[in-house]
Amino acid sequence: MNQRSPFIPWPDDEILVLASRSPRRAELLAVAGIPFEIRPAGDVEAELAARLAGNGTPPEEYAVTLAEAKAADVAAALPGRLVLGSDTVVILDGDILEKPRDEADARHLLGRLSGRRHTVVSAVALTGGVAGDGCSAAECTDVTFLPLDADAIARYVATGEPMDKAGAYGIQGLGALMVSGVDGCYFNVMGLPLARLGALLRQILEDGS
Repeated sequence: MNQRSPFIPWPDDEILVLASRSPRRAELLAVAGIPFEIRPAGDVEAELAARLAGNGTPPEEYAVTLAEAKAADVAAALPGRLVLGSDTVVILDGDILEKPRDEADARHLLGRLSGRRHTVVSAVALTGGVAGDGCSAAECTDVTFLPLDADAIARYVATGEPMDKAGAYGIQGLGALMVSGVDGCYFNVMGLPLARLGALLRQILEDGS
C-alpha cells in the first residue's frame, strides 16, 4: 500500500486483520488506505445463520451477529490483534436473501429482485487490540433494479458472477447494468460500508491513544 488514509489516525505498527475471503472487501480496504492482512474466519456462519433466520432475527441484528461471530473466531487465534468481521445480506419483502445455493436459486433470487427496490444491509464488527471488547454497526442502502427478462437473468447467472454474492448480484461488476438507482452508501452494496467503518476506527483509535 502506497498511501494510508488521511482520515484515520492509524498507528505505524497497526495492521488490521480482515476475517473474510471476499476480494471485494479486500479491494475496498486497499482503496481506502487501511493497512490489512487477510485471515478468513472458520466455518462459523452456516449454523449460526440458520439459527438466526429460524428465530426471525431482524436483518440488521442478523448481519451484525454474523459479523461479530466471524471477527471473534479470528480474534481468538490472534490475541492482541485488531480484527474486522463483516456480513452482507439483501432484504426483500422482509426476507433475508443470502448467497444463492445453486444456479437455479440464483435465477429465482434475481427474478424476485427484477424491477423492484430492495435493501442491502452490511454489518462491520471490530474486536481485539485497541477495540477491546469490540464495537459493531450496520448500514442500510436501498437499491432499485431495472426489469429483467428470464433470458437476461439466465445469461447473467451463466457468467458465474452471482454465485458468491448476497442477493445473487455484484453491483461493481456485470450486474451494474441491472441497477437503476442507489439510495445510500454505494460501497455498502459492495459489502463494506467504508464511511461507517472509518467512523468506528477513528473512535477506537482515538479512545485508545
